Amino acid sequence: LFKEEKSFKLALHTNGFQLGYRKGEIKKYYLTNFYQVEFGNIRHPREFRQSLRSQTLLRSLTNVSGYTYGKQNALMALRAMAGQTYYLGEKAKRRGVAVGVSYQGGVALGMLKPYYLLLKRLDVNNHSAITSQEEKYSEENANFFLDPTKITGHAGFSTGLNEIKFVPGLTGKGSMHFSWGPEDNYVRFLEAGLQLDLFAKKMPIMVIENNQPYFFNLFLSLQFGKRK
Repeated sequence: LFKEEKSFKLALHTNGFQLGYRKGEIKKYYLTNFYQVEFGNIRHPREFRQSLRSQTLLRSLTNVSGYTYGKQNALMALRAMAGQTYYLGEKAKRRGVAVGVSYQGGVALGMLKPYYLLLKRLDVNNHSAITSQEEKYSEENANFFLDPTKITGHAGFSTGLNEIKFVPGLTGKGSMHFSWGPEDNYVRFLEAGLQLDLFAKKMPIMVIENNQPYFFNLFLSLQFGKRK
């Protein structure tokens, strides 16, 4: 009775989150082919957000914000994938859950945005005064960028958007699929599985940590939509 389904997704993985849209073609009651696009972030496993409130030397500062120590780039990813969901059995008529397996693969576009910190510098016009300047990491300012006593926070998300660098890659997922609800015209399902992103080069997220071209994560996604 149904030929297609459309749904929106919200997903969390071990190093970030994702938002996405899926369009599926129902081939048989147990088989659905689908296309999916999603966008999200990927954190380095060693990222740790610092709270300036806990740093004695900086308690007197005002308008400070937390930051990630040693981070030089924020990584976001846009993915386009095709896949299949194969149901292992039919859902019970009332309050049933259909269990299946899902797999998908495609291309990924990594987006590296410079991570700007607010660093304490002497005012060029008044050498007795200290100002905060937005700076990204470079070899020239490494001593300041990696010195916690010089950091007063991080710049806003929009800082560095015009400097994004793109890196192509591949992506793939495999998961268990759980669909529930008594009304078949509504899409409600949960997926839990493994995700792999492989980019064309090492992604320089951190300054002093080991950076790799691949990211292997566990994920959990929730999707809602309609069938017709």
